[in-house]
Amino acid sequence: MISTFFNPAPPCNVAVVSSSFLRFKFIPKFPATVPLSSLSTVSFRAKTTVNRSLCAPGDASVQTDFCLLKKREFVFSAALPFLLILHESVEGFKAEAAERLDKREVERIREEVRKVVTKGRAPGLLRLVFHDAGTFETNDTSGGMNGSIIHELDRPENKGLKKSVKILQEAKSTLDLIRPVSWADVIVVAGAEAVSICGGPSIAVDLGRLDSEKPDLEGKLPEESLDAVGLKQIFSRKGFSTRELVALSGAHTIGGKGFGSPVVFDNAYFKILLEKPWSSNGGMSSMIGLPSDRALADDDECLRWIKEYAKDQNVFFEDFQNAYIKLVNSGAKWRS
Repeated sequence: MISTFFNPAPPCNVAVVSSSFLRFKFIPKFPATVPLSSLSTVSFRAKTTVNRSLCAPGDASVQTDFCLLKKREFVFSAALPFLLILHESVEGFKAEAAERLDKREVERIREEVRKVVTKGRAPGLLRLVFHDAGTFETNDTSGGMNGSIIHELDRPENKGLKKSVKILQEAKSTLDLIRPVSWADVIVVAGAEAVSICGGPSIAVDLGRLDSEKPDLEGKLPEESLDAVGLKQIFSRKGFSTRELVALSGAHTIGGKGFGSPVVFDNAYFKILLEKPWSSNGGMSSMIGLPSDRALADDDECLRWIKEYAKDQNVFFEDFQNAYIKLVNSGAKWRS
């Protein structure tokens, strides 16, 4: 049925000018990579009715002016749905195609990221996640997993992370040709793949984060020299319990910190913390771990979880997986 919007306006001498309810359904055309099922159908309804009693019979000038007014009202009523659609489309593009990613798009991101993740690159990619998400503060919900690390690479605490960003740029550039993807999402997936490729748990993460256009405030990351009390305080401000603090610290099981194989994600970190090899007189033992790692083993509350994870790797994997998901969701801004 053809809408009355496309028909000529009724003549002025008709007793009643009345358009039926106008209903429009508009489905915008997007590239084939975006499934139509994910797009909303927008419905609008408008009604225009003119009462004949408002026109004085025989008064031609009044009737002419009145008809001109009603013509304008008629056209506006019919055009209103399209004006609203245009507004919605513009707002949608400002939010980077605001609909959430579907399963096919999520898997495409993972596939491209997997192509650039290797065991040797895994520690740096996982560190990139911690340094982006670790700026979160619960008191004002500032910072967090928002891709702001891209603007913070020159800070001393982020030394060495430019290499990891360059690695991920290859995957992101490929994905952006199909549909723009946020740095936050790419980094989150890279961290999860880094854990998995080194033998750790498989972590399923939600995607659809938006990037920050500015850096987060400085001084929000935990310092390497903190003792256990200081670590617990700063992690508490970020919304994490002592148990989650210890589980996340287990990420140091990969890399060059001396906790077992640098490319194997297991519970060796906790076993070595219990052994405290740095207390011996061996030369290389002093190179194991950061001061903040060693401090955990001297705190009774932390020691409880260190012993638990050293005894049961499966418990560590489950707790790390849950803490990782919580970490990468902290402070994230999501597509609506």
